[in-house]
Amino acid sequence: MGVIQRVAKPTTQRGKRALEKRASKLIENDKKALFINGQSTSPAGREFLKCIYAFKKMNSIFLGRKNPILPFEDGEKLERMSKKYDASLFAVTTHSKKRPNNVVLGRMYNNTILDMIELGVSDWLSLSQFRNSKVSCGTKPCLLFHGVGFTQFPEHVRLKSLLIDFFRGPAVTNVSLTGFELALQFTSFEEKIYMRGYRILLKKSGTDVPRVELVEIGPSLTLSLRRTKLASDDNLKAACKKPKELKVKKKKNININPLGTKFGRIHMEKQDLRKLQVRKTPAIKKAKQLQIARRKAERGLANTVNAINSGE
Repeated sequence: MGVIQRVAKPTTQRGKRALEKRASKLIENDKKALFINGQSTSPAGREFLKCIYAFKKMNSIFLGRKNPILPFEDGEKLERMSKKYDASLFAVTTHSKKRPNNVVLGRMYNNTILDMIELGVSDWLSLSQFRNSKVSCGTKPCLLFHGVGFTQFPEHVRLKSLLIDFFRGPAVTNVSLTGFELALQFTSFEEKIYMRGYRILLKKSGTDVPRVELVEIGPSLTLSLRRTKLASDDNLKAACKKPKELKVKKKKNININPLGTKFGRIHMEKQDLRKLQVRKTPAIKKAKQLQIARRKAERGLANTVNAINSGE
């Protein structure tokens, strides 16, 4: 006998809104992140999670209590927690003698683990260790990636995509220069990732373009790759698939030259200008009458000449 799946039906307006929020949409909500402390943690791992949580505090959940979770050994509990809190991103910190200062970053697709990367944290300097003014909570950062590793090594390429998901912030169409004040830099060098945080200062330059200065505000740390569980190409393609309604349809017979000028080509049947209806104005009508009278006079004159010639 087959198992009949239960369909959740809301009984209250609050439950109805909750189900509508979780339902599929053409334009999905901003990704929610889940930050979890493992059974055994270290100060560096906890501070790293708190730092990421501070950048993504507007749309994330932090579980400070200890949780016996090992993502690479058993991910079912993590998947249940992700479904419970409706979170598609997760970060788990653990600590052991074999893997000290351990942090696992990952993401979900359809409430199952898509991919995750295990990182080791070293050379840790928190936000509080930099005696500078900080940026406001929820500021959308400018992400900078340097190094050939982000284009050559598959693990670094996937880590770049994962970091963009964590730090990109809400989707916007316009950016104000006054709110453009946070820069996060990731540098790939000798199989390690160096992360730095800067505050962007726009100062007067005497021209319309301001002078840009960077002040380091933290965090400052070094990340080393340990274990990875990357999604297959088919799963990644399914997770990145866009609905047909959002795909831009190509318009035929429209070309754009290198200067950006748009040209359109129109296909029409050959016109018969003899059947073209024109407006009969008084001037055209009078001219036509004069032309008819002139032709009659010419024909009468020709008949008279022919009659004289025949009489002779």
